[in-house]
Amino acid sequence: MPPTRPFYWSVWRELWENHSIYIAPSIVSAIILFGSFVGSFHLPGRRQNALLLDPARRRAAIELPYDIVAVMLIFTAFIIGVFYCLDALHGERRERSILFWKSLPVSDLTTVLSKVSVSLVVLPLVSFAVIVATQFMMLLISTAALLPSGLAATTWANFNLLQQSLVLLYGLIAIALWHAPIYGWALLVSGWVRRATFLWAVLPLLGIAFFEKITFNTSHFASMLKDRLLGFAPEAFEFSAHTIPRLTPGRYLSSPGLWLGLVFAAAFIIAAVRLRRYRGPL
Repeated sequence: MPPTRPFYWSVWRELWENHSIYIAPSIVSAIILFGSFVGSFHLPGRRQNALLLDPARRRAAIELPYDIVAVMLIFTAFIIGVFYCLDALHGERRERSILFWKSLPVSDLTTVLSKVSVSLVVLPLVSFAVIVATQFMMLLISTAALLPSGLAATTWANFNLLQQSLVLLYGLIAIALWHAPIYGWALLVSGWVRRATFLWAVLPLLGIAFFEKITFNTSHFASMLKDRLLGFAPEAFEFSAHTIPRLTPGRYLSSPGLWLGLVFAAAFIIAAVRLRRYRGPL
């Protein structure tokens, strides 16, 4: 048997057992498209107002709904990834299916890595496909709504779907790598605790931040947590007013925060593998 086959089918098993990975983003996309359709009845008036702005502000105003869509779906994918990891090892112990899976010729390392790859690879790819499809459908709705007023070309002239898709793909990769220690910590908690995985994952971190604040009147740990959630943006992009963010992959890849986070993620994953090896069903 090729060594990659157990890993390949382990990833497919995760997709078969966790439908929320692709159903939840699809539901959010459907809600967004319905809202876009309802709002399209007022789009001609808003577009007339946008055309009165200077070119940079006009482009930003037209791109804003598409950027909001991307942010909403990326946030949805992050929530899905965290809760998926919190249940990834705990669920099989709770349902006692771990006894069956351990009877198969699949190592604990392969099983844990397949679960990690869902959060770091599969979810970003699903998010990318859903976001691009949603933005394209919004373009079609916008074109249909603006055709009678002769303003349909203004959307395509100010929103480059291909260029935005490349920026989106780069951003999703940057976010996934930056959030790797968060997913690793969630997996570790999933394989360690007996119940209430979310509370065990969150409360110790909040407790440390609160203890530091009342004891030393500092917020270094809280700042570290905030940076781990949002710190990818200033490292991976250079923002300027009313223009497309400039990609800065060199600065991102040379960031100490990225590599320190990957080291912690690797440590959490190794610990999760050892926990799965010796932990039985609940």
